[in-house]
Amino acid sequence: MSRVQLALNVSDLEASVAFYSAMFGVEPHKRRPGYANFAIESPPLKLVLIEVPVDVRGTGAAGALNHLGVEVFSGDEVVAAADRLSAAGLATLDETDTTCCYALQDKVWAHDPAGAPWEVYVVKDDDPMDARPATASLPLLEAEPIGGACCAPVGSSA
Repeated sequence: MSRVQLALNVSDLEASVAFYSAMFGVEPHKRRPGYANFAIESPPLKLVLIEVPVDVRGTGAAGALNHLGVEVFSGDEVVAAADRLSAAGLATLDETDTTCCYALQDKVWAHDPAGAPWEVYVVKDDDPMDARPATASLPLLEAEPIGGACCAPVGSSA
């Protein structure tokens, strides 16, 4: 079992939370400063909102996309995805025991042909003691790489 993840850059977190709560009929699963995620059952979706200043976010759909993903529910599924992606000849980046988006995760990353970053991940601890916000490691291909781990807006200094 899995669900698709869509991580969006938003410039007004409160307005975005209100919109997506109405859109999907559920309240956020997790709220932290500058961050919210929704665990939506129907359709199966993990929606992540990452607050980004308006001058960094950009406009339209291009500015909205942070990254895409597939949430799985076991480490074995992450390993299987990494093996499948590598066997297909795709460049991958493995992150194990990484803390971002206020959760401890194992994940594997790959870029689609247009440069959009995709992750396959499992949440190992949804509220770890050393919780950290979303920070950048795998920006869109056309962007300059940024240091750190996990998922942050392109151009962030996090």
